[in-house]
Amino acid sequence: MTHIELPDIESHCLTHIGNVREDNQDSVRIIDQHDDLTAAYGHLFGVADGMGGYAQGSVASSLALLTLFETVYSNNGLSIPQKMKQAIQNANLNVYQKARELGVGRMGTTLTAGLLKGNKFHIAHVGDSRAYLIRGKTTTCLTKDHTRVGELVRMKVLSPDKVRTHSQRSVLSKCLGLDLFVQPDVFEVQVQDDDIIIFCSDGVWSVIDDDEFGMLASQEVSAEQLSQAIIDLALKRGSDDNVSAVTIMLHRLVTQQTDHGSRISKIIKRFTGRSNA
Repeated sequence: MTHIELPDIESHCLTHIGNVREDNQDSVRIIDQHDDLTAAYGHLFGVADGMGGYAQGSVASSLALLTLFETVYSNNGLSIPQKMKQAIQNANLNVYQKARELGVGRMGTTLTAGLLKGNKFHIAHVGDSRAYLIRGKTTTCLTKDHTRVGELVRMKVLSPDKVRTHSQRSVLSKCLGLDLFVQPDVFEVQVQDDDIIIFCSDGVWSVIDDDEFGMLASQEVSAEQLSQAIIDLALKRGSDDNVSAVTIMLHRLVTQQTDHGSRISKIIKRFTGRSNA
């Protein structure tokens, strides 16, 4: 039997209703690093933030993540970037159709997800949840906010440090479920040993500065502790939204991976239900 070298990573996800909202419209999901799927397809993580201004936000966010996992963990022969884009498109269509099935009019959600395969982190993103990379003492926001305010920043009309306090910070210019088609941002980031990745909803990053994520990461020794520290700080700061975080610590990566065709053919998974911590 061939020995399969697996990466040493640690991940955790956590979501909280927050201080103000009456229900939690965020959803988070991660793959167990010991699941057979990870050797064949990689490690998948995601956060989705249902839109409070529309009906059934929690249904939209959980359905988006369910579809994401079903699509990515299927042997459809696509490259990873193609598969991530297809996963977003499928999630968008399912949310769109679900709204009509329920008769609730418009229903939407953000979706920010990452698939770790070898030393590359493949990210697919729609909306204003964020992905951060922490490397050493440097914190980098990897995603662009699909909001009116984000567009003003990219046009250099508004300074980035004004985003968190802007009155229209949460007005989305793009999300899943409102139209038949959506164009996601799909890209890859090369990662290395000891990098930390954080996914979070806007209820978190709206009250925590970018460099503070790095400070929290330097103080916590596990992914679970880091997730809890992020949520605790967001609540302490008085976030007026649901708060969710996914944390991934990359202790040791495997840069060369084999195509485990025989294993793939045997892996049949069922992804059902909402996976909030």
